[in-house]
Amino acid sequence: MDFRSAVQADLAGIPDLEVLAASAKDGRILVTHDFKTMPTHFADFVQSNVSAGVLLLPQHVPVPEAVEELVLVWAASNPEEWVNRICVLPL
Repeated sequence: MDFRSAVQADLAGIPDLEVLAASAKDGRILVTHDFKTMPTHFADFVQSNVSAGVLLLPQHVPVPEAVEELVLVWAASNPEEWVNRICVLPL
């Protein structure tokens, strides 16, 4: 398991559909705080593309809790289970 920030992945400030395309190309599950626009763009994206998945994480969740949730997801599931799925954390 490894994480890249939006800046590290050169995704900062680009449109949601481009973020989803880059994540899909790299086979990465996208973790985002964007509850406002990402769910709609995700639904549009998976109409004609395959996504490794999206995890929505509320901004107010403390970092230790967020890390614990992400480690739990990683340990308790397989990547194939998240294909074209969007889920809100914490579970």
